[in-house]
Amino acid sequence: MSDNTELLWGARFKAAPAETLTELSRSPDYYFALAPYDLAGCKAHAKELTRAGLLTDIELQAMLAAIDQLDDDYRAGKVAPIPADEDVHTFVERVLTERLGALGGKLRAGRSRNDQTVNDLRLYLRDNGRRVVSALLQLQQALVTQAEQHVNSVAPGFTHLQQAQPIVLGHQLLAHAQSFARDIERMQDWDRRSALCPLGAAALAGSAIARQPQQAADDLGYRGACENSIDAVASRDYAAEFLFVTAMLGVNLSRLCEEVCMWVSRQFRWAELHDSYATGSSIMPQKKNPDIAELTRGRSGRLVGNLTAMLTTMKAMPLSYNRDLSEDKRNVIDAVETLLVVLPAMSGMIASLQFNIAVLREQAPDGFTLATEVADWLAMRGVPFKQAHEITGRLVQLCEQENCGLSDLSDAQLLSVDRRLTADVRNALTLEAALAARSGYGGTAPERVTEQLKRLQGLMQQQSQWANEYNGPRG
Repeated sequence: MSDNTELLWGARFKAAPAETLTELSRSPDYYFALAPYDLAGCKAHAKELTRAGLLTDIELQAMLAAIDQLDDDYRAGKVAPIPADEDVHTFVERVLTERLGALGGKLRAGRSRNDQTVNDLRLYLRDNGRRVVSALLQLQQALVTQAEQHVNSVAPGFTHLQQAQPIVLGHQLLAHAQSFARDIERMQDWDRRSALCPLGAAALAGSAIARQPQQAADDLGYRGACENSIDAVASRDYAAEFLFVTAMLGVNLSRLCEEVCMWVSRQFRWAELHDSYATGSSIMPQKKNPDIAELTRGRSGRLVGNLTAMLTTMKAMPLSYNRDLSEDKRNVIDAVETLLVVLPAMSGMIASLQFNIAVLREQAPDGFTLATEVADWLAMRGVPFKQAHEITGRLVQLCEQENCGLSDLSDAQLLSVDRRLTADVRNALTLEAALAARSGYGGTAPERVTEQLKRLQGLMQQQSQWANEYNGPRG
């Protein structure tokens, strides 16, 4: 007969678990990042046990002091899990029992690893979601600072990766910033739905001892308790939704990275990477590579993969808890750690980019990007836009035939295409005129971009406040 008393679940077993089972069952080392959140849940549960009469006030104070000391020792590296610790819950109970004796064993009453693990992960995500937002706001600030310097810098705008219309560079940079602002809003919206405490759900039916989960929710910074004990332990939509937010952020980061790779190429020559945010080649001495952009672009695939893995794990899983769900931590911890490495590097790269304004302006009219100005000029003078479009198309054909730009055509050449193309059309054929004409809300006119900047900065201030005012436990 084997002694299974060190296992949280081993009392009814006559034989020790097989070595292969133990190896498969034990949590990976990085799962123990949940330890500070498990300890926070332990404090809330100890108070619940006191309300239920299972701990005296003196025992509660001893328990809370031991939990706080374990928290300090763990953060300082003075205590760590051992191979026999199956998971973070086993680790915490082992150390508390070593330090408190029989009192440490009382903490298990009225709860299950099922509600514990959900609580740990929700707390981890609510805390680290804000860390991700804070890091993303640094990238936002880098984009905003660059945009402020380029409200009047003319650049070619693209559709289908073909030059389309002139814009100001600041408008292009803020397009990325607006995507990231929505990523933050998605994180805030996710947090509102996920801020419910699962403690008291126990294994699945609720606890006969811990019957005031609203109190634990208040202690842990939640906005309330989960409505249904089965749903509390069996659902991982909060994890999948978090992974969607991080995957969408990864996609938006990848789009910015792709553009940076193009901007710094010799073909575009729009920008120059700072030496401290680029790498070279081991064989080609002249190379200056955008590795941060490429690595981030690559890791966006991992963020998408984490979401796919979580959704696949959840698919067709019966209620309530199943051990398959232990994979949730692998996906979300990887997503958090990936972003907390990627975002600071991206912020530094964007902040230190040097844009070549002369090249941008030179390229802005290439590819007949002012052609739309001709069509609009005709339309504003009563020409049906279908005709205006056809007239402008013939004008572009003439330019291609003569190998010249729109503004290079003579008055006679303009009139040869259509008698309504008078010399006055030249007033519309400047970069400044094209920009000024796009003066509607959200347009690329410099004054509209300046207004957009101010609105975005106000939103960023609110988002920063949200990230910093979190009152739940921090890891």
